[in-house]
Amino acid sequence: MKITRTILMTPLLALSLVPVAQAHDVWLLPSSTVLSREGPVTVDGAVSNDTFHFTYRPLRIQDNLHITGPQGISVEPENVMQGNLRTVFDANLPESGSYRLALVNASVMASWKEGDETRRWRGRHDDMAENVPAEAEELSLRESISRIETFVTVRSPSDIPATDQGLELVPVTHPNDLYHGEAATFAFMLNGEPAAEVEVNIMAGGTRYRDQLERVTLTTDAEGRISYTWPAPGMYWVSASSHDENATLANAQRRTSYAVTLEVLPQ
Repeated sequence: MKITRTILMTPLLALSLVPVAQAHDVWLLPSSTVLSREGPVTVDGAVSNDTFHFTYRPLRIQDNLHITGPQGISVEPENVMQGNLRTVFDANLPESGSYRLALVNASVMASWKEGDETRRWRGRHDDMAENVPAEAEELSLRESISRIETFVTVRSPSDIPATDQGLELVPVTHPNDLYHGEAATFAFMLNGEPAAEVEVNIMAGGTRYRDQLERVTLTTDAEGRISYTWPAPGMYWVSASSHDENATLANAQRRTSYAVTLEVLPQ
């Protein structure tokens, strides 16, 4: 049975810090995106050169994994294991509805001069005062917010609230209601506002078995929306990023990035 619902948006998740290598693909890959009954789903997380293949290093989740379900319930990961090339965890989903599994990174990067030497620091916003001199010379600051996520629905769908923090996908088409040959519409938001003119990359998994990446790039409209007709069933990696000067720190740049794993089902 196909899932068709309208998504309402309210703030929910908090930001936290997790190292991310933006030069590579970063992803969470669930064993299933639609479950017929309550129970566990197993998720792989990795940083890789080939999408959905373990070729570089594990995705470090530490305390930064947020699993949020219907009515805002929180689910703790179980059986967490970090290997050399991937991280694995289980999520026991206790009730019907849709779940967001997300890793979120919020950090500040600073560089400044001390004599002839260039000093650098990266960490949480709250730790900056202790590590970066208030009167640092040639101080350069950049805020970075990234989100890596996927969605799983048990039995029937529920609303997936927006977080209003950083760059994120807000479903118009439910992310667990994607079918080969059908169009899906998503809205991209930046801190709760439409993210207009942002490039969104869509790429099917299995890149190691293709001569070309076959990446599709779309640009969001004034409402932050894109529409795309899925050319084949399978797992897809969707990513986007933005740069601007609207950081919370004075005289700082802001970089936001987003990546989500979606499953497209056959008709």
